[in-house]
Amino acid sequence: MSGNFDEDISYLKERMAVEKSFDLIYLDLHYAGRKIGMFLVDGFGKDEIMLFLMKFLSELLPEDLEEHPLDKLLKTYIPYVEIDKTDDLEKVVDQVLAGPTVMVVEGLQEAVIIDSRTYPVRGPEEPDMERVVRGSRDGFVETLIFNCALIRRRVRDSSLRMEYLQVGRRSKTDISLCYLDELADSKLVEEIKRSLEKIDTDGLPMAEKTLEEFVGGRHWNPYPTVRYTERPDTAAAHLYEGHVLVIVDNSPSVIITPATFWHHLQHAEEYRNKPIVGAYLRLVRFIAVWASIFILPLWYLLATNTNLLPEQLSYIGPSEIGVVPLILQILIIEIGMDMLRMAAIHTPTSLGTALGLVAAILIGDVAVKVGLFVPEIILYLAIAAIGTFATPSYELSLANRLFRLVLLAATYIFGVIGFMIGLVFLVLFLLRMKSYNVPYLWPFIPFNFRGFRDVLIRSPIPLKNRRPVILHPEDPDR
Repeated sequence: MSGNFDEDISYLKERMAVEKSFDLIYLDLHYAGRKIGMFLVDGFGKDEIMLFLMKFLSELLPEDLEEHPLDKLLKTYIPYVEIDKTDDLEKVVDQVLAGPTVMVVEGLQEAVIIDSRTYPVRGPEEPDMERVVRGSRDGFVETLIFNCALIRRRVRDSSLRMEYLQVGRRSKTDISLCYLDELADSKLVEEIKRSLEKIDTDGLPMAEKTLEEFVGGRHWNPYPTVRYTERPDTAAAHLYEGHVLVIVDNSPSVIITPATFWHHLQHAEEYRNKPIVGAYLRLVRFIAVWASIFILPLWYLLATNTNLLPEQLSYIGPSEIGVVPLILQILIIEIGMDMLRMAAIHTPTSLGTALGLVAAILIGDVAVKVGLFVPEIILYLAIAAIGTFATPSYELSLANRLFRLVLLAATYIFGVIGFMIGLVFLVLFLLRMKSYNVPYLWPFIPFNFRGFRDVLIRSPIPLKNRRPVILHPEDPDR
């Protein structure tokens, strides 16, 4: 800032194109014998607070600002909590566009920043993707400050850190790096921070998903290397283990890092029941997930190679194949299921039932009667679809679906050898993956008994008295 009121105001008006944008407001005021200019965005500024501040300023006399006017404004005459100052005009522009109100006072070489912004925001409702029968019903929203407050409410620890960053040359998206300083590995925190600071792009239009593609790497790998959650209690539980969270403004999903394959198979519902019930639910979920990947390729292998079947399982496989080859039938239904899924997303709720009826009639009845599909294919694909929907992580379910198609193609081309090669390829593929230097298949590979026990069954909380060693927590004991 030059200190020349008219020059500074002219530059800010031109830089922000106040005359061309109807929602950018400039107030030309005169208080205590000085010219004052206020810049704010309509919709972000709170009318009540602005009127309150203007009332206080209107009561000032010229002699009130004769000595140390900036200090008096900040410490005495502007009664507000979040207040700051800056002498950088570019920072003034960034602050106004981010929501705070900026006040330029004649005779001062620094502007006053008043963070009185408010955002249009929905209430913290229970997320659709992570519902539980019993438990809290609040979920993250699209506002960074609210999400940080939901975590603070559950983690009242003085070592909880909420580090602020901005990413995007034009969007300047607000990001918070959240971790427990006395638990999280400092090397992990620094590595994640460096990966965020290296991002060089115009903006993050898709918020956390765009961010993941920059920091996660492996762009053509369908398997997720970070976990998403919309539940504050799930985020808090991972903080206590030593994980690091990345909270992105404009997104109701919080990124949990690092994340292994098994993190994507856990759900809050398991911990909202007794340990034995939670262990049973986890076992059922594992069976469903494995079925979603392997049951359809395995059925096709046995149906086309009946010599592999023992006499007790001779009923497996269609008695009549029909005019359409089995592999083509499976592909048609797979693509049809994806079409139905996409249609369900874009269908209004009031028409959802009608869409389900149409799908049931076309696929389950008419297609079988006309001989297009074998009834057994409908059965096994339905089991695979149920397993896909039972997968807690939406990203993992889509990755498993793609691998199912790859495994199916390998089985069709190479038979038994193709099926076995596909299994080995999946294990080796996941074995080579890492999430911030954490092996993706830990604690299965490399093997860790305590970690493997906690993955396989839902252990009672009093017995989980050690944090995962793979995270290198500063305090390994709970």
